[in-house]
Amino acid sequence: MDADPFSDILRLTQAQSLVTGGFLAGGEWAVRFPAPEKIKFFAVVKGHCWVDVEGLAQPIRFETGDVGLLAARRWSILSSAPGIAPVDAMDVFSRAGSSVAQLGDGEEFAHIGGHVLLDPISGPLLLDVLPPWIHVRASSPQATAFSWLLERLLEERKMEQPGAQLASAQLAQLLFIQVLRAHLAASGPLDAGWLRALGDPRIAPALRLMHGEPGRNWHLTELAKACAMSRTTFATHFKAVAGVPPLTYLADWRMRLAGRALGEGAKSVAALARTLGYTSESAFSNAFKRVTGSSPKAYRTRALARP
Repeated sequence: MDADPFSDILRLTQAQSLVTGGFLAGGEWAVRFPAPEKIKFFAVVKGHCWVDVEGLAQPIRFETGDVGLLAARRWSILSSAPGIAPVDAMDVFSRAGSSVAQLGDGEEFAHIGGHVLLDPISGPLLLDVLPPWIHVRASSPQATAFSWLLERLLEERKMEQPGAQLASAQLAQLLFIQVLRAHLAASGPLDAGWLRALGDPRIAPALRLMHGEPGRNWHLTELAKACAMSRTTFATHFKAVAGVPPLTYLADWRMRLAGRALGEGAKSVAALARTLGYTSESAFSNAFKRVTGSSPKAYRTRALARP
């Protein structure tokens, strides 16, 4: 199978989605969530609500099947109508304990939410390219898979069958990937960077080659040929989309792979240097120190000492 750069980056950042709760509501209600420490996502699985996020000019109406993702530290308010005084979410969920939280009178509305964990070292690679707020509507062409995923998530939480915790985590991971795909497809022109590069079909063949064999001594001519472009056109277009020249992208990706491997402590520095295409341990160490400000051995020592 061809390399999948997007999957590579999700694995590198250790993006892990977890469903953490939800609530039922009816009548007049409003609940205020504090600014999250992690990426937060939620979905409306029944009814509709209004969502007010810090920094937005006005509340947004969410319908059944709509999904929101908050990647910035901003408070948010969900309500049956704008202007209702909200209760604090922490109070609501602490009183509910292990049962589903209830707001207002009735069950016309159902919500499910969770968060995405990221590796503290490599996580910013993903976090820094996401907008503060993403809203994917159930009516959008990219959201066709959402309804099935949300139905299955609800079933897993209700039925409490063996393996429900793992099944919920896998479904939440699929939901997160679908949100990112929808963002790539519907967000319009993105700033130059790896996320925009992954959505550009013209340079996709070169990205797959570099991610598939990061230790190979790739030449600009080879990469341009894979994309059916001249060397000059390829180099110009790649930099305009990715923000860096092709071989700089490759070098950056090698360093990120190196940081991951050093943190796991599995390979010697010399073996890692050979895997990533460096002719000597010293050449790799010098390149790594230029990027990170630390030698590979010092980096490994600090990484392994983290809790």
